[in-house]
Amino acid sequence: MGGTEHLTVRREGATLVLTLNRPEAKNALSLPMLVGLYDGWIEADEDDAVRSVVLTGAGGAFCAGMDLKALAGGKMEGQRHRDRLEADPDLHWKAMLRHHRPRKPVIAAVEGHCVAGGTEILQGTDIRVAGESATFGLFEVRRGLFPIGGSTVRLPRQIARTHALEMLLTGRPYSAREAAGIGLIGHVVPDGTALEKALAIAEQVNGCGPLAVEAVKASVYETAGMSEPDALAAELKRGWPIFDTADAEEGARAFAERRPAVFRRE
Repeated sequence: MGGTEHLTVRREGATLVLTLNRPEAKNALSLPMLVGLYDGWIEADEDDAVRSVVLTGAGGAFCAGMDLKALAGGKMEGQRHRDRLEADPDLHWKAMLRHHRPRKPVIAAVEGHCVAGGTEILQGTDIRVAGESATFGLFEVRRGLFPIGGSTVRLPRQIARTHALEMLLTGRPYSAREAAGIGLIGHVVPDGTALEKALAIAEQVNGCGPLAVEAVKASVYETAGMSEPDALAAELKRGWPIFDTADAEEGARAFAERRPAVFRRE
């Protein structure tokens, strides 16, 4: 199990929990954090015992985006990880889920600040839970910057265009309730309980057939930009083979016997 000084990794049953761990800076992105995130996504992809991932932040914050003070001063922490970035110049984009989509469902558990790069990473997750005092927003235009983590592409595909453009062009903060109202997040829970709720959702996912779960997630994203006829054909191509798996047989047998299914990813 990996991790770095700014990213911790632990297991909760079949769930891999990745925690952004730089609370003194509201978990602003750093090189060690990005390296740890990338390694975490790869671990989840390659380990069949992992059926879901929960992404959260330490110290009552999710992520405040890039550390602009450190960046401006040329003092980004974790320079000992620089060789990883040199070996893979795309690593930071993969870490932020711009150029990588994990096979397993990713559930975000948000408390406190989830702004700028934090909101950009959020858009790469699949299910989103937030404490009621959480704050969201893409502040880049207020600083003369561009939200280059994918937001001008992904946000209008995830929420109504009018809401996406307002968030992108005003750079204003959004409360958790407002973020839920426009469809950016799915659950608003009492402060301090976002992780608990995310883990409960993960446990529900973990109880389902893993091959089916991965195929369903892949189909949703694969067909998003297709015409309906092309999307339905792609869905059939993805979905039909699932019916020939041992997992499908186990699911049908368990249903007939009125017992919980025990899936083995076969």
